[in-house]
Amino acid sequence: MEKFTVKTRRRTEFVEITSEVAQILAEGGIKDGSVIVFIPHTTAGITINENADPDVQRDMIFEMNKVIPFEDGYHHFEGNSAAHIKASLFGSSVTLIVSDGSMCLGRWQGIYLCEFDGPRTREVWVKISPDIKP
Repeated sequence: MEKFTVKTRRRTEFVEITSEVAQILAEGGIKDGSVIVFIPHTTAGITINENADPDVQRDMIFEMNKVIPFEDGYHHFEGNSAAHIKASLFGSSVTLIVSDGSMCLGRWQGIYLCEFDGPRTREVWVKISPDIKP
C-alpha cells in the first residue's frame, strides 16, 4: 500500500488526484488487476467524475451545499455534521480496473478527493492488486 497527502485550501472543494494515483500504479508495475483509492477520514470523500470542465465540480459543490447546508440545527458539538453527511454520501473509496498497466477510466473521468471540512491535510491510501491467474 502507498500513501500520499493532499492539502486542501477551502472548506469545500474537489481536488483531482488522478495523476498521483496513476504514478503509484506506474511504479507498481502491474499490467492487469485493480487499484483501490481510500481515504481514512470521516469528513472527506472520494469520487470519480468529469475532469474536463471545472464547472462540474463547482456545480456539485453548490448543489451539495444547498441540499446539506453547513448550519441546519445539527446536534454534533464539533459543528461539522454537514461534512460527515456529505462524506457518507460520497463514500471513502473507489475501485478501478487496471488493464495493460493503466486505470480504466472514461474519456472525461478523473478521481477526486472531496473536501467537506477544510482546509486540512488529507491522507490518500492506494492499494494495487494484480490479477491472480491459476
